[in-house]
Amino acid sequence: MSTSSPWPMHMLLTGSLLFGTASAQTPPRRLQPVSFSKVEITDDFWKPKMDKVATVTLEACIQQTEMKTGRIRNFEKVARGKGEKHEGIFYDDSDVFKALEAMAYSLKTHPSEGMEQKCDEWIEKIAAAQQPDGYLNTYYTLTGLGQRYSDMSMHEDYNNGHLIEAAVAYYNATGKQKLLDVAIRWADHFDSIFGPGKRHWVTGHQELELALVKLYKATDERRYLRLADWLLSERGHGYANGYTWRDWKDTAYAQDAVPVKDQREITGHAVRAMYLYTGTADVAAETGDTDYLKAMRRVWEDVVFRNMYVTGGIGSAGSNEGFTNDFDLPNEQAYCETCASVGMVFWNQRMNGLTGHAEYIDILERSLYNGALDGLSLSGDRFFYGNPLASRGQHQRREWFGTACCPSNIARLVASLGDYIYAQTRDGIVLNLFVGSRTQISAGGENVDLQLQSGLPWNGHHTLTVSPNRKTRFNIYIRIPGWLSGRPVPGDLYLPAAGQPRPPAPVFRINGEALAYTVHNGYAVIEHVWQPGDRIEWEFSLPVIRLTAQSNVKSNTSRIALQRGPLVYCVEGTDNEGQAWNVIIPPHAEFDTTSLLILDEPVVALTATVPVLTIAPDRASAQTEARKLTAIPYYTWANRGKTEMQVWLPTAIHDVKINY
Repeated sequence: MSTSSPWPMHMLLTGSLLFGTASAQTPPRRLQPVSFSKVEITDDFWKPKMDKVATVTLEACIQQTEMKTGRIRNFEKVARGKGEKHEGIFYDDSDVFKALEAMAYSLKTHPSEGMEQKCDEWIEKIAAAQQPDGYLNTYYTLTGLGQRYSDMSMHEDYNNGHLIEAAVAYYNATGKQKLLDVAIRWADHFDSIFGPGKRHWVTGHQELELALVKLYKATDERRYLRLADWLLSERGHGYANGYTWRDWKDTAYAQDAVPVKDQREITGHAVRAMYLYTGTADVAAETGDTDYLKAMRRVWEDVVFRNMYVTGGIGSAGSNEGFTNDFDLPNEQAYCETCASVGMVFWNQRMNGLTGHAEYIDILERSLYNGALDGLSLSGDRFFYGNPLASRGQHQRREWFGTACCPSNIARLVASLGDYIYAQTRDGIVLNLFVGSRTQISAGGENVDLQLQSGLPWNGHHTLTVSPNRKTRFNIYIRIPGWLSGRPVPGDLYLPAAGQPRPPAPVFRINGEALAYTVHNGYAVIEHVWQPGDRIEWEFSLPVIRLTAQSNVKSNTSRIALQRGPLVYCVEGTDNEGQAWNVIIPPHAEFDTTSLLILDEPVVALTATVPVLTIAPDRASAQTEARKLTAIPYYTWANRGKTEMQVWLPTAIHDVKINY
């Protein structure tokens, strides 16, 4: 991968670097994300979505959990101890815990006495279902405790990883410890059975690893960190032999074919992989184990350079909910599970923290605004499990799913959005995402109030007001998004089509005065002695970029995708006389922007006059005519009923595949 800067040489002035030069022998210095609980979101784009999640989405999760499915009833049945039958699927406990986690985040940003009472009610039922030895799993408790820990693919540890995440989140939000005590008792129980000198265990669906690191941070009990590290070390050594594998086709399905430190390729189930590599990065951050970091970089390159959709979605195949062969990225058959895109956000944040490189936030941003956000309807109460990049009109958003991981997962991501905006370094403050917000961060030995105003994703104007307690020197690092460079996506899987001018580099002004800045690791480095009320202003250009795919991606031959700022666009039949498969985008097509209202969502749409192919009723002839084309942000499609849709658009008539 090229390390050359895309910026003019006059901007590469001498100045302090973000983290120095990390070598293979030197553990990377980390930046520390600022917790969502310290960030107030004021953004015109994201705040309405967070408000909707706090009300509509979480209410849908509660209704489904309590009244329309047996998820809470299973805990009640265990507590009654009357031998009642388990309802649903063996991993349904996890949905309760993910919903609780989302509710906890929401309580911090949207305090609600009723929501807190609901959480406490659920927590009482969960605690009552825990066994005397700390074991907690409604499926085996109701169907036969004698079978527990006999099948590594039965999600016992996955479920309780989500329990731990919910417990830590609720403790941080409310200070209440009851659920945290439940999680600690389960973790101690698991640790008493598995570990060095005890039983081997390879988690079938990874999640526990990252959760144990969270529990370690919450309790300062290093035993949990050691247990997470041990779970990583179990993979790739054949320790699964002798156990039942209910849903594994091969060990690569759950990333168990090769030891984690030796892994080079992405394999198997996409969500399991994301949770594994997030946990690996978490352990590496706490232990300084650079072998983990090297492996994570190798696998990350395999994902981003060869196996990622332009939307930031991953996992092309529904057959294994994951990866197949390099460059196998079909559009209409794309699986792209919402949870996998959520996992991409988690993993890339950790990689950014480990390395200080902005390219990981470029991928995080791509997955967040496109692959993940598409999983949540504009109304807040309908969802996508998979997120294809083309549709013949058969897709629609649903109220719920039998396997319902995605609704609560996207809810907890949006509710905790503040986690991904700011970070701290030893010498300053990092701005990663451009989301209007307020926070207070320590820098230069002083508390610094920050207020960001951002027009993204619709316009590129930004103002950051910096107010330290008193005059002080520190650096501010502002990410230069990849879509402003010649490489919107790291690597060469997706590149701007030939002939497009590169957007201009941003000009930063402090209190109206332009300043020179350095660029390092994708960040503009602004060195300054700051005073209360200082204002940094800048503008990001937002041209419409035509993206082409590498020639190995056969499904995108002679096709282009449209991107503006962080958003990928699609063509939907609703705006184009009911069709989306009959358009041609010639190289000379010029796109304009226009305002559009999709349900109650104001968006910037793209328009152009392009050839549209029409087939005669007898199919004996075809002709093209010029029509106005409208493209909308990908995350907004399928909110107005079933209709055709395409992200990758043909550039020649012979590539048009009309839906007869």
